[in-house]
Amino acid sequence: MEEIFINTKKIEAWIKKYLLRLVLGLFLLIGITTAVKTIEPEEEGVVLTLGKYSRTLDPGMNFIAPFGIEKMYKIPVQRQLKQEFGFRTEGRSGSHSTYSEQSFADESLMLTGDLNLADVEWVVQYRISNSYQYLFKVRNADKTLRDMAESAVRKTVGDRTVNEVLTVGRQEVASNVERLLQQMCEEYENGIRIDQVVLQDVNPPETVKPSFNAVNQAQQEKETLINEAESEYNRVIPRARGEAKETIQLAEAYYLNRVNRAKGEADRFTSLYEAYIKAPEVTKKRIYLETMETVLPKLQNKIIVDEKGNNILPLLNLGTPTTVAP
Repeated sequence: MEEIFINTKKIEAWIKKYLLRLVLGLFLLIGITTAVKTIEPEEEGVVLTLGKYSRTLDPGMNFIAPFGIEKMYKIPVQRQLKQEFGFRTEGRSGSHSTYSEQSFADESLMLTGDLNLADVEWVVQYRISNSYQYLFKVRNADKTLRDMAESAVRKTVGDRTVNEVLTVGRQEVASNVERLLQQMCEEYENGIRIDQVVLQDVNPPETVKPSFNAVNQAQQEKETLINEAESEYNRVIPRARGEAKETIQLAEAYYLNRVNRAKGEADRFTSLYEAYIKAPEVTKKRIYLETMETVLPKLQNKIIVDEKGNNILPLLNLGTPTTVAP
């Protein structure tokens, strides 16, 4: 019994000796674990000392007070975040995404300005620009941003007709929502910067989708016919205008030619007449000779003589055509 009692004392002493070391080691391990913090390159560390904001740490290895005296929140300030409305992406495989089959009509179904319903699905892409404001200026900044985004979209869609929202006005709606949402973020000072708002899909409600598709198809056919008519117009009208312009130019050229020729002949006649008045005989003979010079070469082998002329045979050269003038 005495031997057992001695062994028990040794065990107790051993336990006390090594338990103290174990506690000290565990205490040191917890201290190191709670004091050493690693911040990724795309993050910032916001440190709170006893629940009060203390400082903001840069990426890398950092140290804070251990044992819960200081607490650090990692904020992804360099990462682009997004919130989805009307649908949820469950996963991505390569270039294909899978979406949840759950209905989110309470988010996406909204009233347009002409009292019609539209099913609008959209995405808000944003970044955290100020980690302090993001944590402390607004309670639950992500949930607040979601409520603000839904409010901005409903306000913008409510100012437009259903046709504008479904067709030509989609880009304008997205731009106005982005601008309005950024203004609200600045007013709330939530430390968020909006990068982009994308209307993912806009459709009429399922109950009226067949009728809307029929109307949309008719409008597309109308646009097609209009485009074909404009194409035919652009093909025919310029050609007709060109031909008309060419005809007018030819007529103007013919007009100028005839007028100029008439003026030239009139001036020539006037000059001949003036010369004739000054010397009638000389002018008459000159005109006669000039006329004969033009006419006789065209007569070839014909002989023109005076009615009283005779003895012309010796003058003839029978090898070539000859003309004899009086």
